[in-house]
Amino acid sequence: MIILKSPREIEDMKPASQIVADCHREVAKLIKPGITTQEINDFVARHITKLGGKQFTKGYHGFPAETCASVNDVVAHGFPGNRPLEEGDLLKLDIVAEYDGWFGDSCWCYAVGQISPQAEQLMKVTKECLDIGISKALPGNRLGDVTSAIQQHAESNGFSVVRDLLAHGIGRSLHEDPSFEHIGVAGKGLRLREGMVLTIEPMINQGTFRITIDDDKWTARTADGKLSAQFEHTVALTQDGPLVLTAH
Repeated sequence: MIILKSPREIEDMKPASQIVADCHREVAKLIKPGITTQEINDFVARHITKLGGKQFTKGYHGFPAETCASVNDVVAHGFPGNRPLEEGDLLKLDIVAEYDGWFGDSCWCYAVGQISPQAEQLMKVTKECLDIGISKALPGNRLGDVTSAIQQHAESNGFSVVRDLLAHGIGRSLHEDPSFEHIGVAGKGLRLREGMVLTIEPMINQGTFRITIDDDKWTARTADGKLSAQFEHTVALTQDGPLVLTAH
């Protein structure tokens, strides 16, 4: 069941989302060669608490950390660890915070030092996919208008769109209906309505869209070992257009 939010409830969602946004603003200052994803994770955990929020992912279905820290070919759900980040790495850092019973969720992709032109292009196109998808998140449109625009932009630039990991509604639960891939057909799919709040979170790969899951049952990797990038925002659909709750 899709839960529509009133304008007041959308306002109530802003603090959680802005805690996440502030974490990304601050963590961007820390990311450089030599820092570990565990150190980044620990900073985020402290910062969420400092801002009055609650972390959610640690313990969620057994997940071991407060962030998902996914490096290079890891698409999503990577465990923070003690390997220092290296020059040229791509880090996807997914942060969730809860405040007053509402959730915010945003993943950002960070370049570690100087990255290759190919990695830079992947990041650029993935961010463009997010922005294009958000621009189509309008009441009256179809969900396929959002997802097809993302797919078309990624594939026209020679990249692929991950199918097996889904975006979702969000509100008083982290995962609400609808769940959806970032591929589709324009004019098809669920009719978008004012009051929906969705994560739009394209995961874009250099090579195949196929992924594998490690033995830890969480870590998702590109099947061919090539790079993956992701950008994600929590977005409310309003009568005035899409409202990016996790905007930095």
